[in-house]
Amino acid sequence: MDSGLLVLRLVVGILIAGHGVQKVSFRLGGNGLAGGTEEFRRDGFRGGRLTALVAGGSQIGAGLFLAAGLLTPLAAMAAMGVMTVAGTVKWHKGLWVQNDGYEYPLVLVTVAAVLALTGAGRWSLDRLLGAASWPLWTSLAAIVVGPASGLVTRAVLGHAPAAAPVADGR
Repeated sequence: MDSGLLVLRLVVGILIAGHGVQKVSFRLGGNGLAGGTEEFRRDGFRGGRLTALVAGGSQIGAGLFLAAGLLTPLAAMAAMGVMTVAGTVKWHKGLWVQNDGYEYPLVLVTVAAVLALTGAGRWSLDRLLGAASWPLWTSLAAIVVGPASGLVTRAVLGHAPAAAPVADGR
């Protein structure tokens, strides 16, 4: 079980962190901070560079902490939050990834929830620091607060829909 958790944490954590690196730099195929900012604007967010920096930083931090198995419930909560936001961007396209749907963000939210519940396993920094077993309430709180924070972020930073033009009757 511990080796499975290690592989899962490493793969998912590194992928989430890499996604964040793409948001804020030219590495891993990213378009730099300006490109990340423009991506958020196209996806219906306001906030400019700060939004891209916070999102990218959250993905990098959550991913690296998950990969290391450090503060696993908190790392999972952050990962669930940013990937829930990604899911809201893709929601209108349906589930499946071939249509640019929310399938992949949903898988990452689910894996993060599982890691919050199972813990990071024996080969983790949590275990090394004596925090291998988190109370159940911590995991459950992470599973609720993570996605909820993503939904709140989308609601707060999302653009208001444009008003329809008013016909003047001429």
